[in-house]
Amino acid sequence: MDWVWELYRKYITKSLIAGGNLHPSEAELEAAFVKALAASSITVLVQEPWMNSVRFKGLARAPLSEMTELIENPMGWLRERYGGGKFKLNFHEGWNFVATKNFKPDGPPLWKDAPEISF
Repeated sequence: MDWVWELYRKYITKSLIAGGNLHPSEAELEAAFVKALAASSITVLVQEPWMNSVRFKGLARAPLSEMTELIENPMGWLRERYGGGKFKLNFHEGWNFVATKNFKPDGPPLWKDAPEISF
């Protein structure tokens, strides 16, 4: 889960500072992180060629609490479900964008036949 903390660190720190806590302790950062995770969702997208350009096809969106396998092993989870490709994971706390992380597992592009989700 360290890689998720690294994505959230700047967002959490800014949120605490904006709330008046100019020098948050590690314990305060950790508590705010746990609280943010409880209200967070993750969107899985894949880059695909489209009209002489690229676009991102939505594959999945769920609360972070339902995606523990993805958090624990993103490359394995993506490869098993969607095969190879260029994937983007977007993290949101409620309506607020937190961060994005890209992954590129090897393998056949199983995602091509997956239905696209709309946002």
